[in-house]
Amino acid sequence: MAQLLTAQALKPTVTPAQKLLMTNEDSLNMGTSSSKTVVSGYGSAFFQRDFNEQLSRATLERAVLFVGHQFNSKISLFTELELENAKVGPGTDQKAGFQGEVSMEQAYLKFNLNSHQYLVAGLFVPRIGILNENHLPVNFNGVERPMVEQLIIPATWRELGIGFYGHSRVVPINYTVALVNGLDGSAFAHGTGLIEGRAEGQGAFANNIAITASVQYFLQDFKFQLSGYAGGANGQSKRKSDSLMLESGPFAESVYLGEGDVQYSHNGFSAKALGTFISYDGADKMNRAYANNIAQFMYGAYGELAYNLFEKVHNPKLQGQQFNVFARYELLDMNAKIPDNGIYDGKLKQQHIIAGVTYLPIPNVAIKADVRLLHTGEENPQLVINPSPARIPYRQNDSFLNVGIGYSF
Repeated sequence: MAQLLTAQALKPTVTPAQKLLMTNEDSLNMGTSSSKTVVSGYGSAFFQRDFNEQLSRATLERAVLFVGHQFNSKISLFTELELENAKVGPGTDQKAGFQGEVSMEQAYLKFNLNSHQYLVAGLFVPRIGILNENHLPVNFNGVERPMVEQLIIPATWRELGIGFYGHSRVVPINYTVALVNGLDGSAFAHGTGLIEGRAEGQGAFANNIAITASVQYFLQDFKFQLSGYAGGANGQSKRKSDSLMLESGPFAESVYLGEGDVQYSHNGFSAKALGTFISYDGADKMNRAYANNIAQFMYGAYGELAYNLFEKVHNPKLQGQQFNVFARYELLDMNAKIPDNGIYDGKLKQQHIIAGVTYLPIPNVAIKADVRLLHTGEENPQLVINPSPARIPYRQNDSFLNVGIGYSF
């Protein structure tokens, strides 16, 4: 999904070494499309070698088709259907460790209020972090999406609700606020943060709700953002909640997520940094009710530097092409604070170093390669239950080779 833009965008958002690609979806969103109905999409595929496991795997990671329609100058429809890992059917859901899935990534109506404000209603992606909105494979470096924005910020995170988007006509500020359905804490799983608690439009609990908000500020070649989420994690009825000794109501067993990031881009050089945290004081009650061993506090941060080697090259054949070299360091801990009834898992305290290249022969196509080095804490023997006789001893260090392609139109 491309970024939700205001009708008069302040300036293009920048990502490491390349600017955001404008797609057919963006043209519809900005009201500049020459057609009332537009088709857009994106996709990616990759090869990965895990050197600890001595195992190589390849998958069509995702293929996404967007169809949108402009009913009139005030109302537009945005829909996006996603297929993950190529195939869904009996016996294929966990093939080679990759789960096949077909899902709606977005399905919402946009209502233009004026030249600088609009509403969205339906299934949409809130503005949280960098990747959640800007996750086209041509818009970020690395074959894999940043780990912090997969495990702490559970991108791509979409929910049902209503959102208000706008920008100031006086100062260079974008802002959003949205009301969406809450999370399902009973589905939280050890080691996956909030991921399994997302409803993503399927039978979401509506007894509990959440509020998200963001503000962006532009200063020359910099873009600064703060975003956050606060919402209930128990949508059960009062009777069932009482039986489980859980709070009930719109913000029952609240989860809080905060995020801040900064991005910079100038003359082929770019940098970005992001920090985020999750606070969940009700983790002990969820663990008691559902035995899901989740943490009270998690955090993550990363920094990335990149440079386009073609920036200073004056060869006409390379006009419009990019060859970005980059390095990223990521730190996260999904067990930073655990309740008394939790079991500590050192494997969830991780450091990732990623270095590689992204070649864009045209802005719509990316060819990527990188190496990821992983270091974790120690494995807790209490969490090793009925291990396979063929299981290799856990190693705190691992390395991966990734090669992939991505496209968007």
